[in-house]
Amino acid sequence: MLSRREFLQSSVLSTAALAAGSTLAAEQDPRALIVDTHQHLWDLKTLRLPWLKGAPDILNRPYHLKEYAEATAGLTVQSVYMEVDVDRDDLAEEARQVTDIVTGKNSTMVAAVIGGSPDADTLPGKLGPFLTAKSVRGIRRVLHSDATPPGTCLTKTFVRNMHLLGEADRSFDLCMRPTELLDGVKLTEQCPDTRFILDHCGNGDPRAFHKNLDPDKPASHTADEWKRGIDGFAARPNVICKISGVIAFLPKGKPAAETLAPIINHCLDAFGPDRVVFGGDWPVCLLGGSLRGWVDALTQIISERPADQQRKLWSGNALKHYRLTAGT
Repeated sequence: MLSRREFLQSSVLSTAALAAGSTLAAEQDPRALIVDTHQHLWDLKTLRLPWLKGAPDILNRPYHLKEYAEATAGLTVQSVYMEVDVDRDDLAEEARQVTDIVTGKNSTMVAAVIGGSPDADTLPGKLGPFLTAKSVRGIRRVLHSDATPPGTCLTKTFVRNMHLLGEADRSFDLCMRPTELLDGVKLTEQCPDTRFILDHCGNGDPRAFHKNLDPDKPASHTADEWKRGIDGFAARPNVICKISGVIAFLPKGKPAAETLAPIINHCLDAFGPDRVVFGGDWPVCLLGGSLRGWVDALTQIISERPADQQRKLWSGNALKHYRLTAGT
């Protein structure tokens, strides 16, 4: 029988071992740090977002860092702001607001991709000094809006501005219609010295991969059409793929992991473990599910992949591609 002293010593050692085990488990957890490379915010009192007219009520309200913290409660997250397609006259104000947030104290938002209009202006144009700000990693212009005709990314002005971005060591996020992905591939071929990020898995629609998933709302593209575009981008060394956005297409009541797996797995396999990053697409993701629901679904989809590859997706690749430091 143990003496009281031996019992206490044993208890202390056991507690220490459990604590060490817990710390080790946390370090080995691929989700110990999540870098969300696609986080939106909007204040409807100071910015105009024309695309919100007629949008579902869940998006027609302000979203700030406070709500984002609530959406990611229980997770250790750093985020990269993604522009929100404001009115072109508000581009500089949006950039000012987000760069102020990034440089503020105790902000979990550590970098920003700001809005721009490379289809119409010569960069930096209205963005002025914001484009060269230390916290800014690149720009985006949404290419799938009604105001942006097909082929926009291949115009002379657009291509010239992509070259300028490359010279400034800034990236461009490609967010486009699945039926126009091959136009994006041509752009990346014409601008080999510019870094491109393909948003939202090329906007693949799960309806294209599951027969009768949502009969009342057929997909706008075929699975083969989308795969050709993804494979074309994957062949370009200056492109990475953002695993994001697709949950917004999830039909109500359908299982997220099972439904989204064909899209995500094809992107992961095509681009390989070193050229994929995670994006939450909050709050737009709420159209299909919560941010935590999206994280959990993706966790399930990639659960059989090696832990080091999972860690690269959740944080490692983003830290490298966005030039971030863990813990800042």
